[in-house]
Amino acid sequence: MAAQEPSPPSSLEGNKPGFPKKILANNLEEKHMCNSCLKILRRPLQAQCGHRFCSFCFNKIVSSGPHKCSACIKEDLFEDPTSILKEGGAFPDNAARREVEALAAVCPNEGCTWTGNIKEYEVNHEGKCDFMIILCPSCKELMRTNELERHNERECPERTLNCKYCKEPFHFKNIKAHDEICPKYPMICEGCAKKKIPREKARMDTFLQPQSLELAGHKIHELHQALRELELKLGQLTLGGGAPVQGACAPTLPTLALPALATSFTPLPSAVGAALELQLHSEKTKVAELSRRCQELELKVGTFENIVCVLNREMERSSTTIEAYNRQHRLDQDKVEILNNKVRQLERTVGLRDLSIVEMEGNIREMSAATFDGIFVWKISDFTKKRQDAVAGRAPAMFSPAFFTSKYGYKMCLRIYLNGDGTGRASHLSLFFVVMRGHSDALLKWPFNQKVTLMLLDQNNREHIIDAFRPDISSSSFQRPVSDMNIASGCPLFCPLPKLDTKNSYIRDDTIFIKAIVDLTGL
Repeated sequence: MAAQEPSPPSSLEGNKPGFPKKILANNLEEKHMCNSCLKILRRPLQAQCGHRFCSFCFNKIVSSGPHKCSACIKEDLFEDPTSILKEGGAFPDNAARREVEALAAVCPNEGCTWTGNIKEYEVNHEGKCDFMIILCPSCKELMRTNELERHNERECPERTLNCKYCKEPFHFKNIKAHDEICPKYPMICEGCAKKKIPREKARMDTFLQPQSLELAGHKIHELHQALRELELKLGQLTLGGGAPVQGACAPTLPTLALPALATSFTPLPSAVGAALELQLHSEKTKVAELSRRCQELELKVGTFENIVCVLNREMERSSTTIEAYNRQHRLDQDKVEILNNKVRQLERTVGLRDLSIVEMEGNIREMSAATFDGIFVWKISDFTKKRQDAVAGRAPAMFSPAFFTSKYGYKMCLRIYLNGDGTGRASHLSLFFVVMRGHSDALLKWPFNQKVTLMLLDQNNREHIIDAFRPDISSSSFQRPVSDMNIASGCPLFCPLPKLDTKNSYIRDDTIFIKAIVDLTGL
């Protein structure tokens, strides 16, 4: 009979090593582990020696030329040339790949509750988890993926902001330096106390500036000196101006002319004095007004200083209260986080316990279904649904419970493809025989060489479909197993599917029966 043929390779190329072991929801079986990276197989290839490798790992090994299989050397099974790994010396193990992709998986990132199978993990979750730890590209701080956006917007010291006043960009760590030079930064006028004036437009009234008041006082002092000099000259002119004029005119002018001369000089000093007095009064009025306004400003400044002191005290009290609330809030957050971690740990523990219970129940069912006389009848119920799952590719293959030739004999099982495999895909029901690793293998004769008969039972007991074969002892399928099970071998063309689609006596109550008989002659 023909041995099982490998399924066509996937169109996806393996460009990564195996999946990490910690994504597996239950214990990792050796048959699902890469013999190179020692992780869960990704795009598995099977070498001629029977060992499996990730596609990435195998290509990496043979990229520098042929290499000896380290697994063969470790197990002391090295054979030349089958144990030599070289390009083209392995084929895609689609059966193992489907088994691996159907394994239950969990996300290894702390805090993530994602669950599914390995195929869903690779397609939908790997490298996309919100709880994955990454580096901030700007400040190189470690954080979760779902915290990166908030970090970039609110926390990163290297983040770039736009000034809300001048709209110019700057780094957050330089915010104080920018506020010192921003031309649009709102200022308070020191003269009029007007608020929110841009720095570039902030100007103080000249007359309110201390240096301007000093200058005004200095000018007033100069003006007072000039007025005193004018008053002195005016007095000299008023008191001594008439005598020289009379003396000069006495020899030639009559006495009656003197009053007229005196009359012509008298109005001049009076007009000048009045003008000077008016100007002096105006300047004094201005000085008094300036003094009054300065006193008003001093009073307002004192009032504002008192208000600022009160506000500062209130701000200090508020800051102290807010800081106390923040400390308490941080403590509460830490407690909540600790409790959340404990809850997640308990959920993970309960999940693992549930998986262990399910696994133990499966083992109990398997042991209860086992036989020890080389004859095994496998009941497959819900045939229609399982056939549909096989056609859709959801569950292309099924394994039977294990059975034995005797209590300490060979351990075996059956593998069935309800939509066919290899040459029988989509046309035949394929049935294979699998030699498994047992507890008593060291006491048995190898290779396995017992005749095997496979049967699809007619439930009317008229015409069973029967196929039988004797093992090829040179095939690795019948050597002593080095993993949980050897490569399956059997009948890819066991039963044409049209024979099961028409009215028949092989399917009754949506159930079929498969029977295997191992010839015990010579045991």
